Amino acid sequence: MNAIITATELASELAGSAAPVLLDVRYQLGGPPGRPQYEAGHLPGAVYVDLDAELAGPPGMAGRHPLPDLTVFTTAMRRAGVSADRAVVVYDGGQGWAAARAWWLLRWSGHPDVRVLDGGLAAWQVSGGAMSIDKETPRVGDFTPAPGVLPMLTADDAAALARRGVLLDARAGERYRGEAEPIDPVAGHIPGAVSAPTTENVVEGGTTFRSAAELAERFASLGATADTEVGVYCGSGVSAAQQVLALAVAGVPAALYVGSWSEWCADPSRPVATGPQPG
Repeated sequence: MNAIITATELASELAGSAAPVLLDVRYQLGGPPGRPQYEAGHLPGAVYVDLDAELAGPPGMAGRHPLPDLTVFTTAMRRAGVSADRAVVVYDGGQGWAAARAWWLLRWSGHPDVRVLDGGLAAWQVSGGAMSIDKETPRVGDFTPAPGVLPMLTADDAAALARRGVLLDARAGERYRGEAEPIDPVAGHIPGAVSAPTTENVVEGGTTFRSAAELAERFASLGATADTEVGVYCGSGVSAAQQVLALAVAGVPAALYVGSWSEWCADPSRPVATGPQPG
């Protein structure tokens, strides 16, 4: 099953007899919630989902975006109309991070058919897709989570994987190298991790993913292939979900370290590496 869907493909499916559930997960790190943008215009039928409140738990020692309370997540998905027997398509403003977080959570908790709109809302609008300002009230879904379908890493798991497999750091290069850290209290990376910024997963100057072949070539150059044990982390487990999604497009299974750097550096006993090399 493809992990992404183009705007043209989505328009065709929405016009068919088995239209997917649409989730709008617009989100901006440090910015206001995406609901006002959603209310100003969204894909017809899409329901807004709040990343901070419904796709993550309260920030703390487990990171800035730990796993959400399963009851909160389930309630949000059912409210949006999510059921096990109906496909789901998730989109955001175009960066793909927030949409990928929703994709990962739904797949991790057992939903069999979830895809991300490639290029997000911008791609939909460029394709001439319709927009709506209607208040959507879909029939309540019956989604029942069964967590553990996708692999997930703890801090100890990530440390071990960096030694025996490939642990990718999805943050910007300067954060990995420890030259700048605008969010978390400590700069640097997990020893043994390989720098792999998410910006290189999309076409230059755009938000749509590179082709599967290009992504496979990119990840292979970093040591990540379908025959390798691969994990990904970022600052708080959001942009890393986009990397896991890109790896899925490339045919490479990968585990997500949800707590990511924000959890790792909260414990002063954990080692920190700096510089351009894994360390």
